[in-house]
Amino acid sequence: MMEPANSPSFDMVAAALRADSNDIAIYARVLTESLRESLPPGCVSVDSDRSVSDRMKGRPGTVTKISVRLGDQVMTLGTSRGALVAEICREVRGVVLSRQSVPIGQWADALARALVAHAEENAATAEALRRLVTGD
Repeated sequence: MMEPANSPSFDMVAAALRADSNDIAIYARVLTESLRESLPPGCVSVDSDRSVSDRMKGRPGTVTKISVRLGDQVMTLGTSRGALVAEICREVRGVVLSRQSVPIGQWADALARALVAHAEENAATAEALRRLVTGD
């Protein structure tokens, strides 16, 4: 299949997803903002810890887990003891059929593939992926 000239490629999306993966806080913020604006409501959920200070000052808190649902695939990225934990699950009608812990690079590749496939069907997602790749 031929990609449109202005469509982001899998390699470009995967590279953008891996760009800040060494800094957990930056990575979580970039992913959360980028994915929430590029995907339909309900596809991205974010869990966070909010301290009393965060609540009093109206801050969102620290992101602890991001879940992205595209079709029957659910990709989660969370933290455990300061390290990133990535999982790829297959879920049908709320039942998890498989769950696999994977390295962050493999998780980013799987997410990039799912996003590119989704973008082929959705113009708003394609535009948001272009912004993610180009940094605009």
